[in-house]
Amino acid sequence: MEKKTARLRRAVKSRMRIKAQGTDRLCVFRTPRHIYAQVIAASGSKVLVSASTLDKEVRGRINNGGNKEAAGVVGQVIAERAMQAGITTVAFDRSGFKFHGRVKALADAAREQGMKF
Repeated sequence: MEKKTARLRRAVKSRMRIKAQGTDRLCVFRTPRHIYAQVIAASGSKVLVSASTLDKEVRGRINNGGNKEAAGVVGQVIAERAMQAGITTVAFDRSGFKFHGRVKALADAAREQGMKF
């Protein structure tokens, strides 16, 4: 359980810095089978847009939810939905996960669609 508590401790540290900025945050959570992304309001009380490998729109474009290609599709979808909601600038909250692999693929795909971190 020490690995999970270390990740959560890192997540809290980064979220406190993001909260001080006062911007909306793009929060990423990953499991071995799926990846989830949400844009959360600056106050932290409301989810503005969300996307995951469980969405019908995403499931039709991927074969497996636990790889980089699926994370890239989720990044594109979350960026498109955020742009439709009028959100262009966010702070990237990686939830204590390392910035590589699927987390990086999601971030790069969102940047390509026009999101600014």
